[in-house]
Amino acid sequence: MGRRSVSRISRRLRPVRRDGFLKTVLDNGLTVVLKEQHHAPVVTFWVWYRVGSRDEPTGLTGISHWVEHMLFKGTPTYPKGTLDRLISREGGAWNGFTWLDFTTYFETLPSDRWTIAPEIEADRMTKALFHPKEVEAERTVILSERHGAENNPLFLLSEQVQALAFQAHPYGHEVIGWPGDLQTMTREDLYRHYRTYYAPNNATVVAVGDFRIPEALRVIERAFGRIRPVPEIPRLQVVEPPQRGERRVVVEGEGNTAYLEIAYHVPEATHPDFMPLVILNAVLAGSGSLSFSGGTSNKTSRLYRALVETQIAADVGSSLIPTVDPFLYSLTVTLQPGRRPEEAEAIIDAEIQRLHSELIRPEEFEKALKQARADFAYSSESVTNQGFWYGWSEIFADYTWFETYLEHLAQVTPEDVQRVARTYLTRANRTVGWYLPRTS
Repeated sequence: MGRRSVSRISRRLRPVRRDGFLKTVLDNGLTVVLKEQHHAPVVTFWVWYRVGSRDEPTGLTGISHWVEHMLFKGTPTYPKGTLDRLISREGGAWNGFTWLDFTTYFETLPSDRWTIAPEIEADRMTKALFHPKEVEAERTVILSERHGAENNPLFLLSEQVQALAFQAHPYGHEVIGWPGDLQTMTREDLYRHYRTYYAPNNATVVAVGDFRIPEALRVIERAFGRIRPVPEIPRLQVVEPPQRGERRVVVEGEGNTAYLEIAYHVPEATHPDFMPLVILNAVLAGSGSLSFSGGTSNKTSRLYRALVETQIAADVGSSLIPTVDPFLYSLTVTLQPGRRPEEAEAIIDAEIQRLHSELIRPEEFEKALKQARADFAYSSESVTNQGFWYGWSEIFADYTWFETYLEHLAQVTPEDVQRVARTYLTRANRTVGWYLPRTS
């Protein structure tokens, strides 16, 4: 898959302090980000681990997601089921999820009870049990989750497109992993992964809400400060080779509906071209990218008007995700009954050619910029969502990526959008997938 490098404990960073905000690093390497927010008596607490599906070699795909599941199976301090009852009794919510570059867990609680969250997460950082019976039970759960996803044609299509788009980088497999790996992984594999990556010097904790920073820092230091760092954190270092021509895949399956996905290689989140791509997407496909929980509509986008309003497609969507390494910008179309993918593909090609050849009109550009700002606003209005964005930004960049997002968006010009369209939205740089209903 690629060579492994080793991350060692970084030197302690100089704290970043300003009114109502602190970023610092504890002596054991744990990064701490604290943001006071006093408009509601609520605190959200997140712990982020720099391990996701990108860290999984062939044979162990899906292991990060499986380890995440196991951290809900109890510790000696909090046996299985204890935390559900505890957090529910306090009027809180909690969850965890795994993605390409990270695994994260959070609790959102009333501000007079939030200090149980660092205690819970410090305990789970080192004391998860991984009982063999629970491992086997969870194998069944995850395989069932996988089989359920396979009932969705869009999952099947996206998985094949992603696998074909990446020939070397582990971004080429879905977070849930390949079925064969899920069937053969052992308890020892899972526990080794946990002990390798779940360490303070591979983690960031984020708290946002109704607290005072000095007290919050003391709470976090008390919970996590005695946990020892690990001396070495292995990293898969893989550079995806340039794509030298269009790639295509056809998936056949059940149903009466055809689907189309077109995925273009695009840069990582910290690249200067990422923000122009955000605006490009707003013009082309509308809201729904960047994992924002957007409340805006894509009905004024070019592809909605060209595909949905003409009754060729029932829906059109897009995905542009901030990542550590270069990933994909994807367009997905759900065809109307009787329509075929090549019809939608020809229309998408024509719209992309327009982006190549014509500057976006000022009024359309301003509308797209307004929509991108609105998506951002919807995604960051709650303390829980702010905790999410501060933490995720620390994974692929740092907290300033989130804080300066609107500022950088405002610097994008129509010329920038045309340039990135010409650079990345090309046939040689894309993978095209068709899902066709199987005919008997």
